[in-house]
Amino acid sequence: MSRLAGRIRIFARALPRLLAKPLRRKPLHPQRILIAHHLLLGDTLLLAPLLAKLRAQYRDAQIALACPKAIAPLYAGRPFGVTALPFDPRDLASVLGVLRSGPYDLGIVAGDNRHSWLALAAGCRWIVAHAHDVPAWKNWPVDEAVPYPEVPAAWADLTADLVPGDEPRAYHPADWPAPSHVELPDADQLARPYVVLHPGASTAVKRWPDARWLEVARFVEARGYMPVWSGGPGEVALIRAIDPDPRHPDLAGRLGLGELWHLFAGAKAIVCPDTGVAHLGRLVGVPTIALFGPGNASIHGAGRYWRNVPFVAVTIADMPCRDEPVIFRRRVEWVRRCDRNATTCVAWRGDHAECMGRLSVAAVCDALQNVLVKVQ
Repeated sequence: MSRLAGRIRIFARALPRLLAKPLRRKPLHPQRILIAHHLLLGDTLLLAPLLAKLRAQYRDAQIALACPKAIAPLYAGRPFGVTALPFDPRDLASVLGVLRSGPYDLGIVAGDNRHSWLALAAGCRWIVAHAHDVPAWKNWPVDEAVPYPEVPAAWADLTADLVPGDEPRAYHPADWPAPSHVELPDADQLARPYVVLHPGASTAVKRWPDARWLEVARFVEARGYMPVWSGGPGEVALIRAIDPDPRHPDLAGRLGLGELWHLFAGAKAIVCPDTGVAHLGRLVGVPTIALFGPGNASIHGAGRYWRNVPFVAVTIADMPCRDEPVIFRRRVEWVRRCDRNATTCVAWRGDHAECMGRLSVAAVCDALQNVLVKVQ
């Protein structure tokens, strides 16, 4: 199904309800809450402090999270008592599932405000979102528009600020039940202490030069650990190109998210770019070395909520071309990030972006050595 069919269903249900917007009132004690979004893996997991705060503020409420279908298995254990509703705008059954799950007292929109229409169509009686999304029609169903603050903060913490009250307590891995999984491939090899290396990223500009990954693998071996490669289905060839040596376990394309969780849980550490698996590492609680190039480690790093989790951001703090003051289509003056691709990157160096090229093997290995010393 195309996105158009799903959007037609959403707008057909939402438009009549928009007429009643002047009559809506903010609920004092919401009993049913919907979080509406369609974010990628990393940004979805970054909603954890919002979930934690909602549960702390509304202990008896039913909380539902619209969740991309591929990510929903991570929520099978209902962290923070939240129910994940599989949602894909191209899948009519999942669209109808969210629409029919209502009504709700409160709807919270994360990221793109186009999903305020989903919240309205699902029967949310009061809708809260960050302000100033463009174009303006995205904001029409929103009752309470919360501006971004004037001082820098982590985006994950900002999502929690959509809910009034004290900030949630710091995350602990016990807060998130481990998802189910099948037995990991090459389980016998994983009996040795190992470090997971995950070179793939959501975009080419977040990729570290291939040869440097092999240097890190050799560093891991020299410290007495086994390097284990992981990657998504589209990254099988990438891993083979980086390291064709069959001595090192290669699990690229062989793991679902549940299996990846348990692979991380057994690891001494993981090394990866600033991508979804870095945020998964934080939930698991495994020491995570994350390589930030175009992304801003202050915005998408640990923030206040994950302050007690072993997470190290390797980055160049003042990269000149990390200069775009925009996040989720909103202009925010303190934001400094880069959303360019390999074609539009102003500092592309043949096979990598300069911001990633400036991250040295020594810096990554030093960070890794520091966390390995602590877990011995």
